[in-house]
Amino acid sequence: MRHRLWGLVLLGSAGALTISIGTGAQNSSKPTWPDVDWNKPKITAQNRKPAPRHSIAGSWGTAGGPDAGTQAGGVQLKPNNGKPENALPYTAHALEVMKTHKPTEGIFAVAPGQQNDPRNLCEPLGFPRWNHYSLRFVQIFQDEAKVAILYHYDNRWRDIWIDGRPLPKVVDEGVLVDGQLREQRWMGYSVGKWVDDNTLEVQTVGTMPEDRVWLDNTGRPLSNRAVITETFRRLDYDTLEWSETVNDPIMYSKPFDALKMPFRLQNADTEENENICSPRNYQDYLDAFGDNASTK
Repeated sequence: MRHRLWGLVLLGSAGALTISIGTGAQNSSKPTWPDVDWNKPKITAQNRKPAPRHSIAGSWGTAGGPDAGTQAGGVQLKPNNGKPENALPYTAHALEVMKTHKPTEGIFAVAPGQQNDPRNLCEPLGFPRWNHYSLRFVQIFQDEAKVAILYHYDNRWRDIWIDGRPLPKVVDEGVLVDGQLREQRWMGYSVGKWVDDNTLEVQTVGTMPEDRVWLDNTGRPLSNRAVITETFRRLDYDTLEWSETVNDPIMYSKPFDALKMPFRLQNADTEENENICSPRNYQDYLDAFGDNASTK
């Protein structure tokens, strides 16, 4: 039998604002509280099972281990590390917006006491930043009308509609749905379609404006005119590949790929430790480390 105890966690990008408290145990007699299995055997020709048709449902952990989805240095495929191959095609407006952002990670990081990341006020991350923040474990449910993705961080979810409805039209104040104005949303409006038996293509529009959300932890900007395209490809029964392309003509002169990450199917009774944004926890972090870090 294994036991674990999670205490106060004061981490960087993976959760400087989170408190993870819980206990877990496993035995062979009955379901208890099993952890994510980060060491599942490799998929081979002998153990590979075919993917179910038109289904991405399941509990999924990053195939590369618990830290694969952290993306502390920026979006997975283009970390903000100063290397030319990872430079994004910023517009002039984006460069001006970035001057106002003071992140705690990436090449433009500042001391904790000087930052202005909305995350550190426990503001919602918004979409697509939820794809770029501690994406270590997600649960996906679906029925004939929608796919629901439950994100581990802050216990948030989003709906992807697969019932044939059209993608809303983006306008300055939000989106138009059947000629009626709808509000901008933290998760936007997501519509998906099956392009083959095992591939779901999703587009999302109507996200929050540039003064409310960031693209990633390093302060890269995003506007409410962004169109985010995701592809969920179930390679086999146990493997899901999640890809994302960002097309934001206000901030970037051309689209770019931000994410391409494999996930492994976990047992249905798998549970991750709680990961909730807490303003008090962040204040405890600043009290313990903020002033000292700011003087260095």
